[in-house]
Amino acid sequence: MTWKPWPIAAATVLAIAPAQAQHAPDIAEPMVFDLVRPLGARRGELEVNTLAQHSLSGPDRSVEWAPEIELAVADGFAVELELPITGRRVTDFKLGLQGTFGTINGGRGIHGVQYLGLWNRARRQWESSLLYVIGNRFSPRFSTLSMIGVGEVSAAGAEARGLIVNHTSFYDISDATTAGVEVNIRAGHERATLIMPQLQQDVTDRFQIQFGLGAVRETGTAWHPRIGARVVRQL
Repeated sequence: MTWKPWPIAAATVLAIAPAQAQHAPDIAEPMVFDLVRPLGARRGELEVNTLAQHSLSGPDRSVEWAPEIELAVADGFAVELELPITGRRVTDFKLGLQGTFGTINGGRGIHGVQYLGLWNRARRQWESSLLYVIGNRFSPRFSTLSMIGVGEVSAAGAEARGLIVNHTSFYDISDATTAGVEVNIRAGHERATLIMPQLQQDVTDRFQIQFGLGAVRETGTAWHPRIGARVVRQL
């Protein structure tokens, strides 16, 4: 078991994404590929949430869910611990690190970097991803959040690496309700495409429910309908 990639990544994220005290634009998070707290998070912000997903057809009909806890340990720098679960079995242990570069475009945009490290229990292998994150608010109702990077940047070798792109367009229906369309593309040896229209509803200032119905296609399979939901509680 090799743990070297994640402390190197942590030092890199801290070095290139110093703490930010700037006011961040209000941009929602994608439901499936969420952030480690929003970019520009302030020290002490704490959140727990759980994502559940299920394909309605196809060979794999198991329920996938992932409880996680997120903490902003400094202004502009957050840490996440997650337990991906399939059925009742914990499949991985996941660590997320995220730093904020700062605001751009006159304060209407913000960007940063995200590192994700995952220890797969079946393969007994550490997998790493590094992504650039950028969000923009174009109008009082319309905003976007995009992530682009490389999956498997650690010791598995170049043949295992692949491009990761996640883009979500949001439309604020009201102060408490946001609609979005999330598109996730993973290229490389294992290819997958997910399209997930979603609705996010603020129940209170600290409690949110997200729901999505879309479709997924993986290597060697046809498109399958997929549902997802995330419950978010800020502490």
